[in-house]
Amino acid sequence: MKNICAITMVRNDDFFLRKWISYYGKELGEENLYVYLDGKDQVVPDFCGKANVQVCERRAGTVARADRLRIDFLSGEAARLLERYDWVIGTDVDEFIVVDPRTGKSLSEFLSECRCRPNISALGLDVGQHLGKESAIDPEKPFLQQRRYAYLSSRYTKSSIISRPVAWGSGFHRVRHRNFRIVPDLYLFHFGCVDYERLKARSEDADRLAEGWTRHFAKRARTIAIVSRKKACAWEKAVPRMRRMQQCCRQLFALNKPATYGLKVVVEIPERFQNIV
Repeated sequence: MKNICAITMVRNDDFFLRKWISYYGKELGEENLYVYLDGKDQVVPDFCGKANVQVCERRAGTVARADRLRIDFLSGEAARLLERYDWVIGTDVDEFIVVDPRTGKSLSEFLSECRCRPNISALGLDVGQHLGKESAIDPEKPFLQQRRYAYLSSRYTKSSIISRPVAWGSGFHRVRHRNFRIVPDLYLFHFGCVDYERLKARSEDADRLAEGWTRHFAKRARTIAIVSRKKACAWEKAVPRMRRMQQCCRQLFALNKPATYGLKVVVEIPERFQNIV
């Protein structure tokens, strides 16, 4: 088995951090988790267990500047960790790399069998609350027992998993000067749009508004609108097709990012995923 760790950086978000530590701790072992708290005003939560938690200087500024500062820091930390680990998984705190349960493999087992490349990607699934069918999220229950629909967004097909030191682009969306390979049976579930009321409350946070998050929140609200209005396609047909499309198509001004050219495909998440996250 390969040695694998996961890293994230977070500020004022115990809601997702609790889930992040629970999930990756189960898959990789809590001692192989590295959490960086963005700001000396942050307090280490009491649920972190054996995770390695470091309180850092704040990476402040506009959304774009702060994102660049954070990702440059995390790229450096990942390079350091690769002296001891075979793979480093880098995600935002609301993102979860999941292996299709039909493989019968854990995340560590699956990645241990993957060919070692500089970076690999999971297919992105932006999970949103279906306002006509789904109620407020219960954080004590698995998210995928409560949310059944996802937008197959190339935005979340990220180069999150690396085996050599690289320079990540902001938000782990790409690896600079590298292409990407989307691995079958591997998915990135993004839960930033998992609950409309929670998203709305965070959109009114004064600190985030001052940093220019208004546009970012509007993008997330669009995901909820898409999954609520569009008819869901069958997973087994849509997912392979969208994986092939994203593997072949590139964004015109970022040739190492996947693209779907405006195609909005919503899928119903199979029941086999319900108890994972």
